[in-house]
Amino acid sequence: MIDKKDKKWMNVALKYACYAEKKGEVPIGAVLIFEERIIGVGWNSSIRKNDPTAHAEIMALRAAGKKTKNYRLIESTLYVTLQPCIMCCGAIINSRIKRLVFGAQYKKSDNKCSLKDIFLNSEKDYKLSIHKNVMESECSNILVEFFQKKRRSSLEH
Repeated sequence: MIDKKDKKWMNVALKYACYAEKKGEVPIGAVLIFEERIIGVGWNSSIRKNDPTAHAEIMALRAAGKKTKNYRLIESTLYVTLQPCIMCCGAIINSRIKRLVFGAQYKKSDNKCSLKDIFLNSEKDYKLSIHKNVMESECSNILVEFFQKKRRSSLEH
């Protein structure tokens, strides 16, 4: 059963994913929550910023760090519409967030290195709670539809 709060915040992350899509980016959104308040938001911005690190998660963590004036985001929860990549996992570890909640799982990964492995092999004292598949179909559908449109568009040209 999905927690009401998780659904509420994942819906906010989905709105940022839609915003990313409107900007021509891969539709992934993220929000960082502390004490039931948004402290950081992000959406994929790699194309517009010409920055391979401008993933939704990174953008949300950067915004939260600026807002809190701290690079440690202890006791916060990151909601993201797609399972974080390895780069974003590193940023999550460095930020020390408490919970990670994501929607769709990344299907194309080779599964040689799972999220669990990445986080278990990080810092010995760092414990991260991971909740996956929250609103999975909604988070997955926006990506599927985006790439279907891209393929149709490239076939028409």
